[in-house]
Amino acid sequence: MPLVDMKLMPDGQLLSTVPTKEGGKPTARQDSDGISSSKPRKEIQGTIWLLLVELCEKFTFFGIVCNMILFCTIKLGYPNHQAATINLCFVGACMVAPLLMGWLAQCLVGRSKLVYICAFLHFVGTALLPVVAFPFEDFFIDKHYVLHTLARREQQVLFYVGLSATCLGSGGIRAIVCPLSVYDLDAYREKELLSFFNWFYWLENLSSAIVLVIISYIQQSVAKNLGFLIPFVSVLMALITIHMARSEMIYQPPKGNGLLTVCGVVANALRVCCVKCRYFSGDVTNWLDHAKENYGGQYSETQVESTKLLVRLFPFIAFQILYRICVVQIPSGYYLQAMNSNLNLNGFLLPVAAMNVISILPFLILAPVLECLNTYLFTPETSGRFSAVCIVAGYASATLSVMVAGFLEVHRKHFPLVEQTLSGKVLLVSSMPCIHLAPQYIFLGLAEALATPTCSFITYKFVPGKIRGVALQALTFFNGAGCIMEALLVQAAYTASQGDWFPNVLNEGRLEWFYFFLASLMMINTLGFWTISHRYTNLQQDYDKGFRGSLLQEQLLQHEKSLIFYDSILDCPSPLSPVETLL
Repeated sequence: MPLVDMKLMPDGQLLSTVPTKEGGKPTARQDSDGISSSKPRKEIQGTIWLLLVELCEKFTFFGIVCNMILFCTIKLGYPNHQAATINLCFVGACMVAPLLMGWLAQCLVGRSKLVYICAFLHFVGTALLPVVAFPFEDFFIDKHYVLHTLARREQQVLFYVGLSATCLGSGGIRAIVCPLSVYDLDAYREKELLSFFNWFYWLENLSSAIVLVIISYIQQSVAKNLGFLIPFVSVLMALITIHMARSEMIYQPPKGNGLLTVCGVVANALRVCCVKCRYFSGDVTNWLDHAKENYGGQYSETQVESTKLLVRLFPFIAFQILYRICVVQIPSGYYLQAMNSNLNLNGFLLPVAAMNVISILPFLILAPVLECLNTYLFTPETSGRFSAVCIVAGYASATLSVMVAGFLEVHRKHFPLVEQTLSGKVLLVSSMPCIHLAPQYIFLGLAEALATPTCSFITYKFVPGKIRGVALQALTFFNGAGCIMEALLVQAAYTASQGDWFPNVLNEGRLEWFYFFLASLMMINTLGFWTISHRYTNLQQDYDKGFRGSLLQEQLLQHEKSLIFYDSILDCPSPLSPVETLL
């Protein structure tokens, strides 16, 4: 029976389209008609549940991040560099945690159990944060006017425990319930795939803008310290949603080429190299070939070649670290600049975190323009070059953003100081209107619109299907590593400059030198990526010649072994094409 007459069902059973005799048992094709009629309804319901969970997760994340520096400096009394470090570490840990929790779900706990464990951690973490932020001074004063409140040490312990539990819980839910791999993109062509990532991040930024405006206004102008109740309520809604639709929302990744397989291939190749003591031996073209069964390893040709393509993408993904350091200036250095500027616009006190929306607006405007360019200019021949140009332009825009931030910081300090009340505390800030900081946010928004969807497109496109989820996890991991590297850089700059480059009082320090230093590093990063970008412009051709050719080689080697077993000699080449051979 030809392949076109077969259908692969979700359970992996191969079904035939041949009809049965009269009065016989219905065929699987007939049974599948009833299933297929209800399948679109289940897919729509699952999509709605998924979007609801993602929205609640977004409320939780931004509810904690958007005003954490303000809370740490005013409520907990931390200096600026420590508050920025805590915020950056939390953002980075939230990006790294899905990779760790995915590994736990795959080899230790199980996905269903881990969902409930992470749900419990998420609930406990978001419940502890309102306890730390609770205004005890407004409630717990006895008849002798003695204030009963938490000690500073107890506040710090509860705060760190709450952030850690929230990070682990959020990472588990993102890894199991709503990873990017849940969207079936294998059938998309290059132009459709780039359009998907473009509109996917456009919707992400649109929802982020709405959430940021709502949360920042509530936390700063209405609820103040009780604004941490927003993450708790949103997590509660997300957990109820997951419990109601747990059978439809737990994502099961494809077996065979997961994270454990990739790590196993690398470990096995290193072990064989050490045993044979020939790291640069002539019988293999790549050190990972030692993990193949033909060279004494434990893994098949397909698994090793997939891992080689992923490892080849690591230099490309590594350039994201320094770029992410520039992007996370929004919840660190840029936030401090806005916090120390005049937020009073015609009698309305603008929330500090609302300035982040300025960096989202360029993405919302530019994404449809890029989609039009994608429609008319994107072809399979120019896809690699088009993607490289977009990423280089995005990196250059990020460089301009931090450079402009340095000049605007010098400009901000020339204005006289005025008093401004934030969260019940009077601060001395620059009288420069905060809207003057808009250019640095706009350049960073342009960078995100150009670089982020294109990086995801390249990462997803140029690896085999079963390993694409691991590639996207690696991209997210490197983004999280960039956030943590920025936290270390802030601490190093503060220590090396004795508090001058990242000062506690901005008008008494030189924050602009920190920005100029970042701009110089980002300029080198942009030039470095431009020099190696040619490696990823023709990766699809390398994939066709290398990966598929290796599969043909594996088939021929197995065939040759079977012929040798019968004292036969392989003396004629196969007349079939690689695709026909594989079939």
